[in-house]
Amino acid sequence: MKRFSRLPPLQCLVAFEAVARLRSGTLAAAELSITPSAISHRIKQLEESLGVSLFTRTQNELGLSSAGLEYLDVVRQSLESLSRFPTRGLLDEERTPLRISSPPTFARQIIVPRLHAFQERYPDIEVVLQLSVPYVGLKADDADVEIRFGSGDYPGLTVESVLDEPVTPVCSPLYLEQSVPFRTPSDLINGNLLRCPIEPWGPWFKAVGLSVNEPKSGPQYVDIGLLVEAAISGQGVALARRSMIRTWLNSGMLVTLFPIYAKGQHAYFATWSSASPQYAHVENFVKWLKTELEKELAD
Repeated sequence: MKRFSRLPPLQCLVAFEAVARLRSGTLAAAELSITPSAISHRIKQLEESLGVSLFTRTQNELGLSSAGLEYLDVVRQSLESLSRFPTRGLLDEERTPLRISSPPTFARQIIVPRLHAFQERYPDIEVVLQLSVPYVGLKADDADVEIRFGSGDYPGLTVESVLDEPVTPVCSPLYLEQSVPFRTPSDLINGNLLRCPIEPWGPWFKAVGLSVNEPKSGPQYVDIGLLVEAAISGQGVALARRSMIRTWLNSGMLVTLFPIYAKGQHAYFATWSSASPQYAHVENFVKWLKTELEKELAD
């Protein structure tokens, strides 16, 4: 099998044929239901594996080089031969695994409820969803794409913002009933403010004009889900984002205290390596996820 070891990936050949036929990376991307950058990545990978330039590029035109014209005939004949081979019964074996790593709460509240829609759109991708908590060192090293909650500064990786919602104070109805009245933001000083190192109170205090230090007593929760559970159980007031607590707001287990929102210190980002063999599938997943969330937040 060594004589086949240097063959380029099939997805690169399909991308090349589409771009050559349509004379446009954008049109080829639309036809193949992938992003233009994924098309560019596949063409670059193919050219590097062959050691030749397949296209001539000018400001307003994309054409085939002499090597590209010669190679196109070979590729088309090969693809036509492969397309005639019966694949029924092999599809399940050929599904591409896409390993997604995510903080627990984001996975439960954002990815899992929408995952069926992604699978319907991309039935050839087998999603493997893993959990990570980078703050305490729990990380899935073999993930193709990782959802991170942080600053967005991740050197050496491709980074895309997927969710950057403002924060607002929430608590359980029981805690609201039994605590001091919260008529204005300054009344929170007399409440029990739940602590989370990755969701500090500082940005919200600053937004409402309060010069208050971070709470220094009480349990500290290093996971957003644990923080929310503490609020649900009546332990105090937590800072949260609506998308992450929508289920509990709708059920009445949590209530917002003020119609005041502030940009939090962190946001959710998708990160992945540009050298990943699953680059195109990762881009499809991230683009799909962003579109879903932007559509829901706009409602």
